[in-house]
Amino acid sequence: MLRMKVFLGPMRIPFLILAPACVILGYGTAFWERGRVHPAYFALALLGAIAAHISVNALNEYFDFKSSLDFRTNKTPFSGGSGTLPSAPEAARYALVMGLGSLGITVLVGIYFLIIRGPALLPIGFLGVVVILAYTVWLTRQPLLCLIAPGLGFGLLMVMGTHFVLTGEYSMTAFVASLVPFFLVSDLLFLNQFPDIEADRQVGRRHFPILLGRRNSTYIYGAFLFFAFSSIGIGVMLGLLPRTVLLGLLPVVIAVPTFIGVLRYREDMSKLIGYLGLNVLLTVLTPVLVAIGLLIG
Repeated sequence: MLRMKVFLGPMRIPFLILAPACVILGYGTAFWERGRVHPAYFALALLGAIAAHISVNALNEYFDFKSSLDFRTNKTPFSGGSGTLPSAPEAARYALVMGLGSLGITVLVGIYFLIIRGPALLPIGFLGVVVILAYTVWLTRQPLLCLIAPGLGFGLLMVMGTHFVLTGEYSMTAFVASLVPFFLVSDLLFLNQFPDIEADRQVGRRHFPILLGRRNSTYIYGAFLFFAFSSIGIGVMLGLLPRTVLLGLLPVVIAVPTFIGVLRYREDMSKLIGYLGLNVLLTVLTPVLVAIGLLIG
């Protein structure tokens, strides 16, 4: 069991559901525009996305261990890392190899699609690799980039990248749909920084919860929730998304009490944890519901 935990820990398996949710959204936009997509291409896109997610998780585990951040955080089920490397320091090299190896799988998938779809995929692929490699060591020290990088990777790049490899072209439909996970995933990592403010400050990180405090950061969190759900309505009004994607507005019933709870308990980590969990739920559920709306639209 210990060996299995050391092997699987840096992957952060419970959170890997996020990549499939975003790829399914890209599949939904492609299906709505084309009516049919190549199942093997979808499977490859899913493999590349999951490998990219494993890569960023494992590299984050490695660099947080090397910076001693993992020894300073008060771990929660949704923040502070998996705790694998502090309990098994000899596995640090393994986490690094896992991160780079998984990135290699993503790159190979990308090269295959470059061959069959052409160089228009290159900007998305290149930027994705940069985000994976730079997130922990550099982007977390740039407040604005730290805020938007997770959404950029899982939203704009993953959704639009999936759409492109399935259709061979970009579209405004895919762009508008990608804004939903862009704002929600950015919010996911943003809120998860609340419990780690002091630990992050000690290792040189600079993000908005450190610079602005939890109260002001809560309003940024709320604004991103608003933008995420507004993107769905705007896409429908502009005719870029079918009305059936309004199904994606259902998680508003989770988002509103989550925002209120964060605003009320932002300084009480024992009570905030439950809202971190609700935030994970709405971040995964909303893109899936939008994708279902596209598939039935």
